[in-house]
Amino acid sequence: MNIFETIRFALRAITANKLRSSLTVLGILIGVAAVILLVAVGNGSAQQVQQQIESLGTNTLTVTAGGGGGARSAAATTSTALTMDLVPALEDKAEAPHVRSVSPVVTGSQSATYEGTDHTIAQFVGTYPGWVAASNFKVDKGALFTDEDVAGSRKVVVIGKTVAEELFGTVDPLSKQITVAGKLFTVVGVLADKGGTGFSDPNDVAVAPVTAVQESLTGYGSLNQILVEATAPGDVSDAQGEVTAILNAKLNITGSSTTAYRIQNASQLLETRANTAETFTLLLGAVAGISLLVGGIGITNIMMVTVTERTREIGIRKALGAPKRTILTQFLVEATVLSLIGGLLGVAAAVIGSRFTIVSIKPVIVPSSVVLALGFSVAIGLFFGSYPASRAAGLRPIEALRYE
Repeated sequence: MNIFETIRFALRAITANKLRSSLTVLGILIGVAAVILLVAVGNGSAQQVQQQIESLGTNTLTVTAGGGGGARSAAATTSTALTMDLVPALEDKAEAPHVRSVSPVVTGSQSATYEGTDHTIAQFVGTYPGWVAASNFKVDKGALFTDEDVAGSRKVVVIGKTVAEELFGTVDPLSKQITVAGKLFTVVGVLADKGGTGFSDPNDVAVAPVTAVQESLTGYGSLNQILVEATAPGDVSDAQGEVTAILNAKLNITGSSTTAYRIQNASQLLETRANTAETFTLLLGAVAGISLLVGGIGITNIMMVTVTERTREIGIRKALGAPKRTILTQFLVEATVLSLIGGLLGVAAAVIGSRFTIVSIKPVIVPSSVVLALGFSVAIGLFFGSYPASRAAGLRPIEALRYE
């Protein structure tokens, strides 16, 4: 009997017990679909986190106040406030040659109104013009405010796409005035759509001169943060060292460690999150792989029942001269076909499932997970079907013919 006849007999045996075969296929289907989908969820989550971090700029450093938490060394300054006085020092090319731009930032949520329409802007940012490019924003309409606007404390603002839609709808927002905390700000530009990350809306933002925001909204207190842009992604570490030295000198910090400020390195954060996401994805795949093993155990049980029911058939075939290899191959083919059908249906189910959002995450299928899951399902069919197949092939013809 050649391989094609063996496959034909295997398919006939599978279709003879539709319910039993369907349950076996369902077990493999669930296992394969679970592996592919969970890996896809992990990959989708990793991409969303990566987009969120990259939206900050991969060659940026974010300096924030230490918050005064914990004990400080006696050598550390008692003042942890970030002030505008630090900005010129950080912009000094002699002291910080790897720093391209420095942007002081005061930010907070602000309620804005335009002709009776209200919207709470998630991020109302007071800063320098360089913050926009450093944060990977681009101007879609109008223009960005200028250094002269900052120097003159002019109440002009550039708004994000979400703010434009919520306040103005289909009306062109350029040159229109919005009321923020009782102060009028003139819209001079609209930022281009930055794309959502799944966790927050980066387009729900408004950017204005830091001097105008301090004068009208926040007062002349400390800064929320200072955004430092390095000259190139490869210069971020050098820029961080220069920023650290300048801050230590300006804040009178002489100790080896301090809680006076924190520097967040976007590239390091991206690498750390990427490694964490990879581990998370592998964990999800391993957990889902357990369901494939359960499906393999189901194949063993089904094939054992099949061998028992077809004992007399096996005896007749062996009595007519069928070699042990033929019997073994037939049952292995049956187990493999069952797992292959289940695997293919599992892939189809995973592809369909990936079109939906799962726990606020858009799954992104990893091609290698499809190949591995499908290959693993076939391997499971061979592995878990080998014992029932070898048992069937080892039956003695006389004992098989006497079986009732």
